Amino acid sequence: MPNPAERGYRRIATEEAWTTPEIMQRYQQMLERGDHGDPGFASLWGFFATSQTPRARDLYERVQDLEARRLADMDATGIDMQLLMLTAPGVQMFDPDTACALAASTNDQLAETVRRHPSRFAGLAAVAPQAPQAAAAELERAVTRLGLKGVVINSHVNGEYLDDEKFWDIFAAAEALDVPVYIHPNTPSPQMIEPFLSRCLDAAIYGFAAETGLHVLRLIVAGVFDRFPRLKMVLGHLGEGLPYWLYRVDFMHGGIVRANRSPGVKPLQRAPSEYLRENFHYTTSGMCWEPAITYVQQLMGHDRVMYAMDYPYQFVKEEVDAMDALPLTPAQKHAFFQGNAERVFKL
Repeated sequence: MPNPAERGYRRIATEEAWTTPEIMQRYQQMLERGDHGDPGFASLWGFFATSQTPRARDLYERVQDLEARRLADMDATGIDMQLLMLTAPGVQMFDPDTACALAASTNDQLAETVRRHPSRFAGLAAVAPQAPQAAAAELERAVTRLGLKGVVINSHVNGEYLDDEKFWDIFAAAEALDVPVYIHPNTPSPQMIEPFLSRCLDAAIYGFAAETGLHVLRLIVAGVFDRFPRLKMVLGHLGEGLPYWLYRVDFMHGGIVRANRSPGVKPLQRAPSEYLRENFHYTTSGMCWEPAITYVQQLMGHDRVMYAMDYPYQFVKEEVDAMDALPLTPAQKHAFFQGNAERVFKL
């Protein structure tokens, strides 16, 4: 397998999941008590926590490993560095005090792992959005003292969305620190999940994208990026479907504003598509598909699209080879695998 110097770029995978045994144990306890209030959480983690199928056992073990097995998997597939983030739903399921304590603890553990393997790992901070001021303070600590590279928010927070201004201390902190907010999928909120569950459409097959795309549109329409014009966000899975809706979203949003149809929709300083082009970056996690990648690169710009594997949920060596074969110039390929990630996350 060619080394980075021979191929001309390092492969940096920018949406790679992990969690701690403590958090997994707490998830299991919540499932056993049945007091979580989230059908999507029960559907997804109830399966992975209890199923004895090879797929479930393999994922359950890999997602908790930050050392030998993960590094061996990276070596086997030619991944030079992973950007680690606490997997959904992170600490967002817990009461505020517990969530804040767990966020700090996981950030300390992640930072220690990065210190041991600085050429192989970087990380995004976990925070507890249900305690917004504490979350902003933890983000500042994680970036300035621990060396983490931004923050991951696992979409809705017990059914609430970050377009509510009570959460905006987090955005103010991220903008001031000049670090990105990665909006990572979660299963659809309790308000929207019912039609997804009976056909098992609630998770990666479709529910993740539907829920996260909705969340991002709520942020845009609420005026988050007019309030925080330098705020940077990252979306996985090639934008959770939103790049394919740009024309229609712009057209329909303009009509809603002109008709004064809803008090929840006010005029924006720019068209919705402009925020998606200028405030967002996109990773290819779970979307190893040349036509879609090429489309998003052409639409959003080659400087906005970064490689991701989505380990361990989609751990497929052949997909790495397929990404190497994308019809890109050497400069574009370097940006895709390495340069964009280094710039966005300050690696």
